[in-house]
Amino acid sequence: MSDDNGLWLLALGPAGASALYWALYRYYRNTDKSHAFERETDVVAKPITGDDRKVDTVTGTQRTRIDGDNVRAYRQRVQRVKRDPS
Repeated sequence: MSDDNGLWLLALGPAGASALYWALYRYYRNTDKSHAFERETDVVAKPITGDDRKVDTVTGTQRTRIDGDNVRAYRQRVQRVKRDPS
């Protein structure tokens, strides 16, 4: 008889875990309270406004360097930190 009394305790673990998972899922998902954008929102399409004005043209590499680069001046890029000898 004592073996039958312990089975409900073993069944309580998975049942409790399933109930907790379902409760947390419903709490964080809010699937019954969420807004369905596709069904509940009217989107009115309007004609596109604007103009086709050319701003700039890049047809290839004109210069091989960027103005103000410091690639060759590595001493200016990397500042050495002098430590106190003490």
